[in-house]
Amino acid sequence: MSRIVLGVAGGIAAYKACELLRRLSESGHDVTVVPTPNALEFVGATTWEALSGHPVRTGVFGGVEDVPHVRIGQQADLVVVAPATADLLARAASGRADDLLTNVLLTARCPVLFVPAMHTEMWLHPATQANVATLRGRGALVMDPADGRLTGADSGPGRLPEPHDIQAVVASLLGDEDAVAAVRARDLAGRHVVISAGGTREQLDPVRFLGNASSGRQGVALARTAALRGARVTLVAAHITEPVPSGADVVRVGSTAELAEAMLALQPTADALVMAVAAADFTPERVADGKIKKDGSGTLELRLTETTDVLAALSASGAGPAGQVIVGFAAETADDEAHLLELGRAKLARKGCDLLVLNNVSGGAVFGSPDNSVTIIAPDQVVLTASGDKAAIAHRIWDAVVGIHS
Repeated sequence: MSRIVLGVAGGIAAYKACELLRRLSESGHDVTVVPTPNALEFVGATTWEALSGHPVRTGVFGGVEDVPHVRIGQQADLVVVAPATADLLARAASGRADDLLTNVLLTARCPVLFVPAMHTEMWLHPATQANVATLRGRGALVMDPADGRLTGADSGPGRLPEPHDIQAVVASLLGDEDAVAAVRARDLAGRHVVISAGGTREQLDPVRFLGNASSGRQGVALARTAALRGARVTLVAAHITEPVPSGADVVRVGSTAELAEAMLALQPTADALVMAVAAADFTPERVADGKIKKDGSGTLELRLTETTDVLAALSASGAGPAGQVIVGFAAETADDEAHLLELGRAKLARKGCDLLVLNNVSGGAVFGSPDNSVTIIAPDQVVLTASGDKAAIAHRIWDAVVGIHS
């Protein structure tokens, strides 16, 4: 069980922190809420105490026998400030210690994650941007805000990411020192990464299609972690069951043909292309104009043709900038690790990509699961093997991509 401090600053988005608290608590974490005095104008202490099971204080003079302004930060495994207002970011950047939360920020020796939320003008103001840069320079982790509806009729960057998104980022950081180091370094900053995710669908008739069991979880995790590490992210989403992460531009596709068109169009500006999508290998030769009816014969004959090999087309096009890294995925049914490597090496040679992420999906493994087990290979070596939740796997894949240029 991890000990998490949830700091809540005084912004309208404080109500979303209630949902974040519930999600973190139900995931088995021990969460202590430390609001600012202004935060209690939006959500009262009684709510935080009822949801967390811990007393709530805003000042340094409550429960002084426990020295909370030092102890809370010292004992935490992670501090999350959500929402982090412009005022809170400014006070944290200047090292202020004028309430319990800012004292905790000064005493914490664990990773600290700020999740900003404010109006667009405040987020884009040079003072706020300088404060964010200062905090990042000191090792703090700062998510970029989402782009969307704000208070009133305003819309733009500054919206608090959804609680499920923040929870996923928290899960990707806890206990993963390499991931924390990569986020601190922002080792994908200045790079444009394009990730495909989900499963394509090939229409049989107006109501039926050929598809697969991919949920898109791994691709979504790749998009979320890339944004956290500083990249500009484009997610090319086929059918996915996961919510789209904040911080990513999304291009929706349906069929493998649409996937190929989107990926080839994005390739010229991409520093990395990651094909986590489960693309159909075959498509109907003809799509019926109307719904296919039973005719009493007891059978239905379909004639299928091969779809575009999108990964091979990307590798062969040469349309990307110098140093572009292309990553493929191979979902194989293998007898053992040696068989998996044999299949993977053959596929890597055919596709011509820089890295290939191998999954053994025998027995229905991986698809729809929160966890994954992968072997990443390059043309001349096994780069690494990893098991864990898909956020951790996403970080290992980005580690491998960054490693090509190191």
